[in-house]
Amino acid sequence: MHRIGYLLTDGFQVLSLATQAVFEFANQIAEAPFYSIENFSPDGGMVRSSLGLAMETRPLEAPGLADTWIVVGVNDPVKTETTSAVLDFVRQAGNQARRTVGICTGGFILAEAGLLTGRRATTHWAYAQALQKRHPEISVDVDRIYIVDGPFWTSAGMTAGLDLAVGMVEKDLGAEVARSVAHKLVMHQHRSGGQSQHSEMLDLAPKSDRIQSALNYARQHLSRALSVEELAGVAHLSPRQFTRIFSAETGQSPAKAIEGLRLEAARLMIEQSRHSLDVVASESGFRDRRHMREAFIRGFGVPPQAVRRDARQVVAKRGESLDIAD
Repeated sequence: MHRIGYLLTDGFQVLSLATQAVFEFANQIAEAPFYSIENFSPDGGMVRSSLGLAMETRPLEAPGLADTWIVVGVNDPVKTETTSAVLDFVRQAGNQARRTVGICTGGFILAEAGLLTGRRATTHWAYAQALQKRHPEISVDVDRIYIVDGPFWTSAGMTAGLDLAVGMVEKDLGAEVARSVAHKLVMHQHRSGGQSQHSEMLDLAPKSDRIQSALNYARQHLSRALSVEELAGVAHLSPRQFTRIFSAETGQSPAKAIEGLRLEAARLMIEQSRHSLDVVASESGFRDRRHMREAFIRGFGVPPQAVRRDARQVVAKRGESLDIAD
């Protein structure tokens, strides 16, 4: 049996406990109690979450109580101090356990314990810069759903923890069980660790329905040229009014926002499909492959080929085949 210990501290983010359902359903699908789960805290007893929900826990005694330790994050790791006792325990766990995991901002505790030195890691996008500033010895990748570097797993924020947990099940019990678990949880798609946690539409966050409608229209028609006049017509505004209101609500010009949507669409196609880069460029509305490359370097700092290589590496680690044209 694989023992999983959740380490909870005061103010822990309650959504992280949803990942326990992944292991529950894995047991059901495997028709055997492969995983056992227990909640721990520094002193044991009742620990309150950020929502105020109290959870009964066992006291931390020895790292050997679990094969995998999952450190749960808090809503604001910058304002939360971690006790030396917790850091000492996590440090020992990192040296002894099969896996040590930081869900969401739980990665801050792994970093403070020195477990991520010289490694790649991720965390909630809102705190990635703070993590990198505090720990320049870590390569923080803000744009990953989760990262596995040796025995240390870290995830992006909130629901990304579910993807990480399904990834653990895939590692332990195989791809078929993992797919079944994702299906049971009504997860639209099990996102691999290499996928982006960034959403251009969420970043734009327009305040009015008319600008939202124009953005929805643009995303549905990215494969063709989109003029300000066309988008203004969808929003029932003059081009001048549209440009002014769009910039005020999103903080970007229409042209800049559309390029961001094209980049996001192209990146997802590169990560998830077998299409050649020429096809990706055409489908996402770039003039040609060269134009897409220039936009990728400007927007992401890397060319499309680098994103494709990352996607191939993720697939290779999962033991699948993916024939992708260059």
